[in-house]
Formats: sequence, C-alpha cells, structure tokens
Amino acid sequence: MAQQVTKRDLESVVKRINMAAGMPLTPYTKSGGKYIANIGNYHLDWAYGGVKLSRMSSAGGGTSDPLYSGYTTKRELYNMLHAFVNGMEAQEMDERNAKYK
Repeated sequence: MAQQVTKRDLESVVKRINMAAGMPLTPYTKSGGKYIANIGNYHLDWAYGGVKLSRMSSAGGGTSDPLYSGYTTKRELYNMLHAFVNGMEAQEMDERNAKYK
C-alpha cells in the first residue's frame, strides 16, 4: 500500500520548485506592517477539499495555476509536482551542459 502524502511532503517539493526557479520561498513578505506579494513564488492553495499549485503573478496577490490542474488530491498533486520539478532540473542540467560544448 502506498504511503499517505502529507502537507509537509507537498511543501517540501514546492520548496524545491522555488529553489530551482530562483524564486522567493514564501508568497508574502511583511514590510512595515504590510504584506507584500513575492511575485513568482510557487505555493500551495487549498480549497474544496483539494489542493493545487499556485504561482504569485501580481503585486496585488493574484495567482495563476501553472499545472492547469485545478484542485485535486494530495497524491495526484504530489506526482504532478515531482514531474514539474524534475523537468525544471533537467532543463537546468541541459543548459549547464550546453555551456561546455
């Protein structure tokens, strides 16, 4: 039987995505008593009993759904997140290797 996917598991993969993309690790930063949106940050969005990956897309806190998955189960999102981060890391490796050709 497959091990249960937890919120912590998902957050760990999202942190890898933000690090691979060079994005801030949190969606908002508190500055002078106000919260400022960290544009480009990937984070989890929970609603309707499900979860999805969101990306901060505007200074006003607007987000996009980069996986076009909508809200889904933790297991399904976990698998999608791993495919996403593996693709990002593979592209990064290809770009590094291209420099040495």
